[in-house]
Amino acid sequence: MVEMVIACLASYFIGSIPNGLILGRWIWGVDLRQHGSNNIGATNAWRVIGKKAGVSIFLMDMLKGILGAGLGLYYAGSPLAGVLCGILAVAGHSWSIFLRFKGGKSVSTGLGVLIMLMPKIAVIVFLVWLAIVFVTQYVSLGSIIGAALVPVMAFIFNQPMEYFIFGLLAAIFIIYRHKANIDRLLHGRENKIRSAS
Repeated sequence: MVEMVIACLASYFIGSIPNGLILGRWIWGVDLRQHGSNNIGATNAWRVIGKKAGVSIFLMDMLKGILGAGLGLYYAGSPLAGVLCGILAVAGHSWSIFLRFKGGKSVSTGLGVLIMLMPKIAVIVFLVWLAIVFVTQYVSLGSIIGAALVPVMAFIFNQPMEYFIFGLLAAIFIIYRHKANIDRLLHGRENKIRSAS
C-alpha cells in the first residue's frame, strides 16, 4: 500500500515536470509562455522554435505518461494501478505544481499512458492522428479525433474494463481541454501547424 502511494505521488510529480519550459529555455533560449499561443506544449514549440523543439518536447511529454503508468504496473501489476498512476501523470501535466497548477492539454502524456496500457491501440490512434494532421494541418483536429477513438478501440479490442474507462475519461478530458480549438475549427479560425524551421 505504501509503495502504491509512493508510485501515485511520483507519477504526479513526473507529470508535473514542464518539459516545454525547461527545454525551451535551456536549449533554445525561448520562454514559450511568451510566444505564440503561450502554451509550453509541443505544438506551440513546433510553431515558435521549430520541428526539432516540437518533436523533442512531444517525446519528453509522452515519456511522462509512459513512466507514470509504468510505475503503477510495476508496483502493483494490476490494470487499475496502471490506470490510476497514468491518470495522475496526466493530471500533473495539466495542473503542474511547478506552473501554479496550470499546464497543457495532455495529448502527448496521454499517448504515453496509452502506450503502456494498450500499445496496439496506441499505434492505431497515433497513425490516425498523424494522417489527420498531415492532410488537414490541424493538430487539434487530429488530437480530438484520436482521443475519441481510444474508448472505441478499447471496446473493439476487448480491453480490460479499467482500460476502457481510462480511454473514455481521457477522451472526455482531452476534448474538453480543446473546447476553444473546437470553436475556432467550427468558425474557420484555427491555426494550422507551421514551424519556424
